[in-house]
Amino acid sequence: MAQKHFVLDTNVLIENPKCIAALRNGQENQIYIPYTVLTELDGLKKDPRIGHIVSQAVRFILDDDLVNIFPPDFALTLTDDVMDDRILKEIMHMGHEDAALITNDRILQIKAGCYGIPCEEYRDSDPFRSESQRYTGFVEEGDKPVHNSFQWESGTPVFYGPDGPKPIGYNHEIWGVKPRSVYQNLAFELMLQEGIDLITIQSEAGYGKTFLSLAAALYLMLERKDNPYRKIYLVKPVVEIGAKMGYLPGDIEEKMLPYIKYVQDLLMKLHDIRPCNRVFADPSSDSFKFNPKKFEIQPVAFLRGMNIENAVVIVDEMQNLSRGETRALLTRMGEGVKCICLGDTRQVDNQYLNESNNGLNWTVKKLKGYKNYAHMVLKGDRSRGPITDIVLKSKL
Repeated sequence: MAQKHFVLDTNVLIENPKCIAALRNGQENQIYIPYTVLTELDGLKKDPRIGHIVSQAVRFILDDDLVNIFPPDFALTLTDDVMDDRILKEIMHMGHEDAALITNDRILQIKAGCYGIPCEEYRDSDPFRSESQRYTGFVEEGDKPVHNSFQWESGTPVFYGPDGPKPIGYNHEIWGVKPRSVYQNLAFELMLQEGIDLITIQSEAGYGKTFLSLAAALYLMLERKDNPYRKIYLVKPVVEIGAKMGYLPGDIEEKMLPYIKYVQDLLMKLHDIRPCNRVFADPSSDSFKFNPKKFEIQPVAFLRGMNIENAVVIVDEMQNLSRGETRALLTRMGEGVKCICLGDTRQVDNQYLNESNNGLNWTVKKLKGYKNYAHMVLKGDRSRGPITDIVLKSKL
């Protein structure tokens, strides 16, 4: 097979830093990077949104001895305001106008055509996806499964859990809740599996991760026989509250209520499906105040120094925790704890965190493959309702 020559644009390196090795294909093809691309990467490295992606791209360039970097002499003489124009002039100057420019920038593709430079899109782009998005809980058919992962075999998901491979050809019904997709069913499988102590669930809003977790927690605490769970904790980072929280009236639950009202609504929905009176202090009251012996809401900051035992812990919006906060939180978990961590790394509210640097992503990145840990990305065609469905499908 004839050797191919590829020149990489900046956007391809950012969208998938692993593109160098993929395009080089061992030592089969030649890869070139214009000096102007390095200049662009240098300018983007301080951008809080993509700085971590730029660092990955730079590392892949440094680690690959076979990458050809255009020398800076000619590039430094260029004064074009548009960096794409400089890239095209570099390609022409180096005599590589027959090499394919790999870019997903449509305008640059048109400009390259004006110079007679062939262009190709990089179709395996993976823009801004964190580890918690890339690792879905499934491994490709033929690959070696990691602990507590799934693999499609003849159209059936097979669970590689603590007891060995097990086809999941059945549907759970937990606390009267029936899964609305195969992925919700598999999330239930992880939450209920003995031997899995820590689960992370990644999904966009609307796929039911909090509702499923509460249903599983009620089942584990109130229904499953010989279980160690005596209480449910709901833990939530309250980034938007800050110092203002102290000025709200009442105890912790009352202070937190404006921020976890949706949890109370979900519990009421579950209570309507099947009564869970022990979770409420006075089920006959309209206030539905929680019974602190069975259900407790805790801000993350209040967990420092605590030792949680014999409980189901639900950590909501974990993407708003830092790596240090995540470590501090998870090291509070003692014996007999099932911890279910929920979040969406695309919805980071903490101004000091980003899609890669956050508690949910760090947990997946560091714990993937441990025997008592599992991860799942919830997806599917049906979410919380028809309006949410069309919003998610349209990518609004």
